[in-house]
Amino acid sequence: MTNEILHNRIKKELEQAKNVVIMGHIRPDGDAIGSLLGLAQALRERGKTVQTVLQDPADSKFDHLPGADRIHSRISGEFDYLITVDSADRKRIGSVLPETSTPDLVIDHHVSHIDYGEIDFVEADFEATALVLYEFMPKWGLEISIESAKCLMTGILSDTIGFRTSDTSSKSLRAVAEMMDMGVDLAKIYFQTLSSRSINELRYWAQGLGKINFKDGIVWTSLSFEDRKKSGYKQNDDADLVNHLSAMQGASMAVIFTEQANEMVKISWRSGPGIDVSVLANQFGGGGHAAAAGADVSGKLPEVIDRVLAQTKVYLNK
Repeated sequence: MTNEILHNRIKKELEQAKNVVIMGHIRPDGDAIGSLLGLAQALRERGKTVQTVLQDPADSKFDHLPGADRIHSRISGEFDYLITVDSADRKRIGSVLPETSTPDLVIDHHVSHIDYGEIDFVEADFEATALVLYEFMPKWGLEISIESAKCLMTGILSDTIGFRTSDTSSKSLRAVAEMMDMGVDLAKIYFQTLSSRSINELRYWAQGLGKINFKDGIVWTSLSFEDRKKSGYKQNDDADLVNHLSAMQGASMAVIFTEQANEMVKISWRSGPGIDVSVLANQFGGGGHAAAAGADVSGKLPEVIDRVLAQTKVYLNK
């Protein structure tokens, strides 16, 4: 199917849809939330009824985005079109995706993507799903207003860590510049997405930084249930601490281990140019990008740390 035929098919399906559900992945980051809300805003402006659904709640720092107060934890009522964004495989959506439902449209940018929709629209050379949407929504008959642009800029800034990742392209810079010309306040979006921190997040970081390790070019730490309890942090992620560890001088790679329920541990890897951590993530059933990847690994926190670090060191020394 040529790109033009595919774009026309998506455009026709979106035109015909009346009640749309859009979902993002578990432990949603800025790209998942920005993509979810940006697409929802554009569809609502076309007169569609839209539900936005996430298994895990969005961080409060995204409360300023249009539609953030309308995100729900389950589907309510009937729908005739189901979209997922920024989710490389079906399991990443979590329990909110009914087992009997196949998404009509999947929009993603992960190189590790596994098709699971009727249409899987994947642009693996784009830095963010929000950038994919910014590029192609007009081809699908959806206008990008200043309100949807606020959301999409959030997604681009989040996944490029403010244009700091090694895969950041001029396409991202041009997209954000064009959104600025529309009237989106870059300084505000940047602050809310990457700089703003609650006191509980900072206390959570303190727990992780207090256990920091550095050896053989790898900097790592862990965050446990007890750390979240002590700090009052309510999410199940690392509060973006891994992105700050990755900036440490002398480190080729940063890893954070975040304890989850049911003896699972979320692993987040970050690396500099020339080191593809998505290869590591794939070895543990995860995925991502060359510079940023993750996986959910079964086991108790200390055992998982030892096992993953051993494999990480082997990979780094190849």
